[in-house]
Amino acid sequence: MRSDILRAHLDRRKVLGLGAAATVAAAVAPAAATPAAAEGQPGGQGQFSDAMFTPDEVAGWAERTARRYGRDDQRGTFNEINPQTTRRALDLLERGGPVRTYNLGELLSDDFPAFPSTPPRTLRQRLLVNGYQPRGEFVPVAEYDPRTHPSAGILGSPTPLGPNALSFHEERFPHSGTYQVATQLDNLGHIGVGEVYYNGNRGPDIATPRGLSRLGNENMGPVVTRAVIYDIVGLKLATGARGDLFRSPVNDEWVLRDNYRITLEDMRTALRRQGVRREPGAGDVAVFRTGWTHLLNRAGFDDPADPSNARYLAAEPGIFLREARYLADRRVAIAASDTWGLEVLDPAVTAGNLFPVHQVLIVQNGVRVGEGVRTESLVRDGVFEFVYIVTPQFHVGSTAGNTPPAGLAVTGRHI
Repeated sequence: MRSDILRAHLDRRKVLGLGAAATVAAAVAPAAATPAAAEGQPGGQGQFSDAMFTPDEVAGWAERTARRYGRDDQRGTFNEINPQTTRRALDLLERGGPVRTYNLGELLSDDFPAFPSTPPRTLRQRLLVNGYQPRGEFVPVAEYDPRTHPSAGILGSPTPLGPNALSFHEERFPHSGTYQVATQLDNLGHIGVGEVYYNGNRGPDIATPRGLSRLGNENMGPVVTRAVIYDIVGLKLATGARGDLFRSPVNDEWVLRDNYRITLEDMRTALRRQGVRREPGAGDVAVFRTGWTHLLNRAGFDDPADPSNARYLAAEPGIFLREARYLADRRVAIAASDTWGLEVLDPAVTAGNLFPVHQVLIVQNGVRVGEGVRTESLVRDGVFEFVYIVTPQFHVGSTAGNTPPAGLAVTGRHI
């Protein structure tokens, strides 16, 4: 992993631990704008800027979201999904032909690479057995300790229950289990600017030891809406821009290069190439295909030194502020990608700011961020516009859900 990116990851945790005024200042201090900032501020004649936000702007964000959705709102642009938008999305399936269902999630397994943090984001499932004596390493429940038996399963009792000899299996997550792993949907309580969170909520007012008292997963609900794919890998292959790609050492698939900045021009050109006439709008989902998922080497998940998995977490291609502001202006419900963090991390682009795209989307505009959303099967079938379905974990106070979304589409054709 590159030391500068790792240092940025570690510094992010320090930044998020500061007080409100200090954190806002820290978040916007390295505010060097890229040349695109000369285009103008968000909303000006349909143009969008890469300029970093200021503390004064952050102070006014809640007033803007309150005017649009109300001072008590906890749903953000999910408010744009209503019976009418869902009906329009389902109209995509009236074009004739068979309807196929696509799984858009990563396949979860132990030690899936996740953003480095303390305590770590880990997924380590263990099986609890009750009703018979299993083979392999199973420790009686009274003796089980994940620190001393990190790989063992758990034996509740070898004796079945009742005269009908009931036995059962259950999952256990003995380590630092989290919904913030693999395919995930970041909720509005996940990211802030210091103490400031979506719609004027303050971190000290909503954080409890058991989770969030506001902006938790219980406010999301099921989603059925239209989604649009931005196939940036396909665009680069079609235009001969292979210098922006590389072949994955894991499976030889094409991948957008490390820290490639996806531009608004890339997005618009991709839709034209794909034949998608309508850009993502209010309540829609925008999904980027970068190929970054192909760096995952599942055989090496338990090896932190695996070079492909280390590269997967060290950087990623993605959008920056100009593109985020464009999507926010369109009031999309979700901005998603097949990467682990949606936005480009290159310090030459970010000027040292840490995940500002998340802040602009989530805190300023109430747009949720989807990560690890895979669209290869859809693209392979020539589908770039589809029905997006997800039911996030219905869990009080959680900051994300990692239920994999599904896509419904009439099978298309290759382009």
